[in-house]
Amino acid sequence: MAQVLEFKLPDLGEGLTEAEIVRWLVQVGDVVAVDQPVVEVETAKAMVEVPCPYGGVVTARFGEEGTELPVGAPLITVAVGAPASASESAPAPASRPSASSNGDGDGDQGSGNVLVGYGTQAPPGRRRRVRPASPVPGTPSGGRADGFASAGAAPSLAGASALSSGTSAGAGTAGSARPEAAGTFGTGGAVDGRAVAGRTEGPVPVISPLVRRLARENGLDLRALEGTGPDGLILRADVESALRAAAGRGAVRVPEGRGPAATGAALADAASAVRGDGTGVPAAAGAVRTPAAGEGVRVPLKGVRGAVADKLSRSRREIPDATCWVDADATELMRARAAMNAAGGPKISLLALLARICTAALARHPELNSTVDLEAREIVRLDRVHLGFAAQTERGLVVPVVRDAHTRDAESLSAEFGRLTEAARTGTLTPADLTGGTFTLNNYGVFGVDGSTPIINHPEAAMLGVGRIVPKPWVHEGELAVRQVVQLSLAFDHRVCDGGTAGGFLRYVADCVERPAVLLRTL
Repeated sequence: MAQVLEFKLPDLGEGLTEAEIVRWLVQVGDVVAVDQPVVEVETAKAMVEVPCPYGGVVTARFGEEGTELPVGAPLITVAVGAPASASESAPAPASRPSASSNGDGDGDQGSGNVLVGYGTQAPPGRRRRVRPASPVPGTPSGGRADGFASAGAAPSLAGASALSSGTSAGAGTAGSARPEAAGTFGTGGAVDGRAVAGRTEGPVPVISPLVRRLARENGLDLRALEGTGPDGLILRADVESALRAAAGRGAVRVPEGRGPAATGAALADAASAVRGDGTGVPAAAGAVRTPAAGEGVRVPLKGVRGAVADKLSRSRREIPDATCWVDADATELMRARAAMNAAGGPKISLLALLARICTAALARHPELNSTVDLEAREIVRLDRVHLGFAAQTERGLVVPVVRDAHTRDAESLSAEFGRLTEAARTGTLTPADLTGGTFTLNNYGVFGVDGSTPIINHPEAAMLGVGRIVPKPWVHEGELAVRQVVQLSLAFDHRVCDGGTAGGFLRYVADCVERPAVLLRTL
């Protein structure tokens, strides 16, 4: 008999607690192999294709495209094994758990190697068959409403529950997501699955937990709504439309335990979900919302923007940073780069030369390649340099990391910068590409500015900023000349070192920029 296993959204990397469904890669009824990508999600750091650790038939999907799910929330259910015969789907007492279902046997399914921090869990300890519920009025015996399971029944294969063990299929707690039904395995006729006003029993055709929460917070009974989505699915637009209509009639139901003040707040919340242009068109989830006149424009602080806000705020709270800067004559460095590229072979980027200078400076001043352990009250000096570099993309600011930068030469650094920059542009950076940095190089000169006071990328201890390289008057060998000048700035954690160390680091970097031959001493 087939066993239905639930695959939950795995931990996608350091500090990530949620992800938004961008695109489903499989449909209900599709056959999937172990480790086959089933959904593309967007986290605060990258776009990720999530592979499923089980092989079998997809029986349900949880969440619409655009829905945000927390780590640990169900993604899909997969029927593992051969489908049961029709006789097996008859009502039967709960079966005993097998060795493979209680985790003690060797029949555990899955690869155990999915994503960072995620290991395939053993199948649930017990699975019970669900007694078929009475059919929806107007549906032939054994049939189902098109797109949704029969009233009171969860999506199933051979009677096996597609939800977690011990959860009543017809119960559905407030705010929980409903899966798409596994209609592939239903038998008998089907009827129009659109929601009907006055629905009194059976599952409510709602997938998005945001829709359920909006209705719950505003005291709206979803059973009274007719969904406009596929197969009668109730969308956010349906809830907002009902709230507007109820607000016009003054008929929004007050939830239990909420008074008139709460009702007014509910109506205000409903109104804030609608654009302020008078069109009555509901705002899309996550879009810019315009509240009442005079209140300005509100932009949700989420995704990459939210992650950047959290990271930089923590840096400002925890790190007592200081900044020092110096102007340097980069004329000789530019000439050296031109000579390297003229010799043939892969082109050497300016960023790679600056990175090579940074790693040499960190070898002389290891205090700046460290982090602070607040709980132990210790400074941890790191023996490997994982160099992050700030990259501006259409999705926002990201900081890809070049692993073991101290072991790479200029050609290797150029190649890795190129690979990571292209991945950042296309949104295909992995969580591993974006975590674990020990020092950051920020080339804000590409924006046409000279200087900055960078905010340290927590939990690192320093960041080197590089401004634009522009022709300026400069005293060279006792005479005034036009030289290629750049401003360098170093933001550092004052807990790990004093100004003398930071100044020595920055001076060495400037000396290497002005006289690249200085690097030959340490190559």
